[in-house]
Amino acid sequence: MSRRQFTLPHRVSTEPPDDTGCTVLHVDMDAFFASASLLARPDLRGTPVIIGGSGGRGVVLSATYEARRFGVTSAMPMGRARRLCPSATVLPPDHALYARISKAVMATFRDWTPIVEPLSVDEAFLDVSGALRRSGSPATIAGAIRDRVADEQGITCSVGVAPTKFVAKLASNLAKPDGLVVVPRDEVVPFVHALPVAALWGVGDKTEEVLLRLGLKTVGDIAHTPLDTLRRALGDASGQHLHDLSWGRDPRTVQTLREERSIGADSTFAEDVDDAVYIHRRLLQLSDKVAARMRAAELMGLTVSAKIRFSDFTTVTRARTLHDPTDTSRVIYAAARDLFDGLGLQRARIRLVGVRVSGLIPASTASVQGVLGEPDHGWRDADLAVDRASRRFGAGSVLPASLVTGARSPSRSQDPDLSLP
Repeated sequence: MSRRQFTLPHRVSTEPPDDTGCTVLHVDMDAFFASASLLARPDLRGTPVIIGGSGGRGVVLSATYEARRFGVTSAMPMGRARRLCPSATVLPPDHALYARISKAVMATFRDWTPIVEPLSVDEAFLDVSGALRRSGSPATIAGAIRDRVADEQGITCSVGVAPTKFVAKLASNLAKPDGLVVVPRDEVVPFVHALPVAALWGVGDKTEEVLLRLGLKTVGDIAHTPLDTLRRALGDASGQHLHDLSWGRDPRTVQTLREERSIGADSTFAEDVDDAVYIHRRLLQLSDKVAARMRAAELMGLTVSAKIRFSDFTTVTRARTLHDPTDTSRVIYAAARDLFDGLGLQRARIRLVGVRVSGLIPASTASVQGVLGEPDHGWRDADLAVDRASRRFGAGSVLPASLVTGARSPSRSQDPDLSLP
């Protein structure tokens, strides 16, 4: 689920939206962990409920919409959540239940189309272009999926229907909770232009600050800003990326990974840590390890995930899909750091962090891109030079400066692993 919620832009046309050509669906479960937990507690439906550890250092995993109205958000320290919403009921997480429901929901998606791209346990992209003759229009399919998930799993989902992945994901967020939004092809540009800049995929807090300083408040403002200005402010790749999205351009297709492969690394701290600077260094170290393993396997990846496990063992995972596949340490670290920073953690005690890259493809089939604002291949060439030094002088012979000079805390680290669920 998106970390931000926006208001659905007003449609100029009073006619029902035309879903012709809108064959990309983004399906997102509504408050998934909370909704699933309430299956065993139907008496709590319609009331504020928080899922997470109930101890003094517990962390919120999820919350019902009734609790969210009080300002409760995921990854928030439980003590603060209880102060914001003292009437809430706190329930412990049931990860086995969540996994069972997620598996069933993904199987439901595949009953309509084999082209399903899971993003996490509670959301996925679907390409329904091959199902139209058999099952009806994209909006009809979306409605049928929503009905079946509700009937069979007892939870609700919101669906965005659009011509592209980017717009479909925006639409599902605007459909929440328990809704369906169709963005016709002819309405993509005015739909996107009406949204705030923070709605764009890849705009975190820092990028939003830069855009607002430039006086850019809406996506339409970005669209009508000279591309050179965006590149100077944000870097070549990021400026181009946001400019493309601001005009509704997103060439990515829904990718079905027959083998849901990923490469990742975790680091468990010997003592709980609440120092963001130290956690950033650990994420950098893990990103270096993951990227090196990917290059050794001649793979690139599209989705970066950051995993945070708190002192009460509650675990939060956030993911970001990149504009281009990468095996570059700097790109992976930047995404992982932004995902961690986006949680807005303050004084939360953390026992484990992890970095993982999925959506893997052979490097030979990917176009190797430069990194934000750098000459083509600059950072990747540096990584390859580090790989050569490591093979000659041993792993760890060349490190980022912050890992050499920064203060370190003892930890137990797990080596990067290639997993095939």
